[in-house]
Amino acid sequence: MMPVAIDDPADPRLAPYASMRERDLVGRQGRFIVEGEVTLRLMASPGARFRTESVLLAPERWPGLAEVVGRLGAPVYLAGRPVMSAVAGFPIHRGVLAVGLTGAAPEPAAPVPPAPAPALVLGLAGLTNHDNVGACFRNAAAFGADAVLLDAACCDPLYRKAIRVSAGAALITPFARLPEGADWLAVAEALALEPLALSPSGRETLDAAEAPARALLLLGTEGPGLPARLMARARTLRIPMAPGFDSLNVATAGALALHRLAGATGRIALHPAPVPGPDAREDC
Repeated sequence: MMPVAIDDPADPRLAPYASMRERDLVGRQGRFIVEGEVTLRLMASPGARFRTESVLLAPERWPGLAEVVGRLGAPVYLAGRPVMSAVAGFPIHRGVLAVGLTGAAPEPAAPVPPAPAPALVLGLAGLTNHDNVGACFRNAAAFGADAVLLDAACCDPLYRKAIRVSAGAALITPFARLPEGADWLAVAEALALEPLALSPSGRETLDAAEAPARALLLLGTEGPGLPARLMARARTLRIPMAPGFDSLNVATAGALALHRLAGATGRIALHPAPVPGPDAREDC
């Protein structure tokens, strides 16, 4: 699809990109914004789960991205950076934007492999910080989690900043949202997952705990953490730390736990690759 040059910020074809910061806060009626080359390439990858409505590029970015954009099958608009910045409401430096379509929300069971297949699922409970949600998605992708489940209180992983912090993982990692008031342990039982609640007060240490074949790793918001009623009924894990300090960022703690569970179940290799000998050649 050949690009169309636009030089008027008020052009109605650019309306989905208008006032990006303000509209991020109130929602986009089934749309979301992607920015940067890395995330645009992920939108065009075989693992992408969302369709692209349109692409907006600075003219100089078109030659290097024409092949990628061609795979999206969406209209392409070219606008100078001053026009892009006027539409967005702040300076656009990368010169790469796109509008994605969320589509119908999947049921919580949809992204989870059915039993008895192995499964590693990350559950986010009450995370309202977009940086933390984005980082958790990045961790889930890095350690081979099958899916992410979010409760109704979590912020949107398709918020522009969350996508950016996730390094695009929110675009390719299957996820679903639980209905308001859903009981995490009932969800785990219905999906044949063993719930593992991560907390500084956990009864088992992460390094000594046996990893189940089908696990739901639950992370709570920083400060309050997971609800006490959930902790009382779930298998709880803690990460050993230095005396006098028991606080980790939720995404950091989640990364450690996902690494442990993924390694114990063979999803990632825990041993380093062999070091090439002195006669080995690197053709790169």
